[in-house]
Amino acid sequence: MNKIVARYADGRIQKGFTSDFSQNRAMFHLTGISDQKIDVIYVNKLKAVFIVKEFEGDPGYSETSDFDDSQSVYGARLRVHFKDGEKLAGVGMGYSPDKMGFFMTPCDPDSNTIRAFIVSESVDHVERLQAK
Repeated sequence: MNKIVARYADGRIQKGFTSDFSQNRAMFHLTGISDQKIDVIYVNKLKAVFIVKEFEGDPGYSETSDFDDSQSVYGARLRVHFKDGEKLAGVGMGYSPDKMGFFMTPCDPDSNTIRAFIVSESVDHVERLQAK
């Protein structure tokens, strides 16, 4: 079971557990943290799906958006610019605007996010970053 934070395009957030999320499926099931209620989540309504270490994270932690020069990465260094103004830097593979979305790993190794599935429809543009 993965710990998931589902961020909707309209700003809502839903947290829970899933075992059936797939980048190739239009929906998945999310079991609530406290009530164990199972909801059907439609990916096209989301901004992103975050697979997280902890549901709350550390609100005082300021995540870095720059790569450490010593980091060797497999994949493209990207900065995603969401339509709502938020930005996320990390390593992505398989980005194509005509796909439902793509996975990305944040560049900050101390991030609470293990991996994120970015929904293409929520993206304004993607910037390819060069290694320094």
